[in-house]
Amino acid sequence: MKLVVAMTGASGALYTQRLLDNLPPQQHAIHFIATPHANEVAALELPGGLTIPAGVINYSETGSMLVPFVSGSAQFDAMIIIPASMGTVGRIATGVSDSTIARAADVFLKERRKLILVPREAPYNLIHLRNLVTLTEAGATILPASPSFYSQPQTIPQLVDTIIARVLDHLGIAHQLAKRWQSAD
Repeated sequence: MKLVVAMTGASGALYTQRLLDNLPPQQHAIHFIATPHANEVAALELPGGLTIPAGVINYSETGSMLVPFVSGSAQFDAMIIIPASMGTVGRIATGVSDSTIARAADVFLKERRKLILVPREAPYNLIHLRNLVTLTEAGATILPASPSFYSQPQTIPQLVDTIIARVLDHLGIAHQLAKRWQSAD
C-alpha cells in the first residue's frame, strides 16, 4: 500500500507516533509530512520528539506542491491526517488548498481515494461539526480520537492503540493492537 501520514498541530502526537510504529515500511510505501506546529507539539508531548521510522519518506510542510502525493496522477492508496486540527479540517472542507497537507487531502477526495481524519480536539462547535459533515459527504472517514476502554488498557500507549487499531482496520491492514469487542482474542 502507498500511504500518506500527515500530522497537524492538534495535541495528540502519540497517535501519530503509534501509527508510524505500526505501519511497517518494508510492507508499505509510507510518506510522512508534519506542519511546523505539529513538530512543536510533538516536542512538548513526546520525550525526544517524534521518531520517524527508517524507511519512511519524510517531508516538511512548506506549502510546496513538489511532492508526489499532491497530484491525482500519483497512485497513492490512502491518506491519514492524525491528529487533524480543526483548522486543517476547516481548510479541507472548504477547499482551501493553501498547504501541502490540505492540497493532498483535496486530491484524495477528488480522486475518490481513502482519506481518514482523526480529530483530537474537543468539544466541537457547530462550525467544526458542519465541516466534519461536509468531509463525510465528500467521502472522507472521520475517526475521532475517542479511545475505547473495554479492553482494559493499562498504559497510555495501549489506550492510544485502540484508535490506531481502528485506523489500521479502515486501511485494511492486519494487526493485533487491541482486543476486539466480545472477542476471545
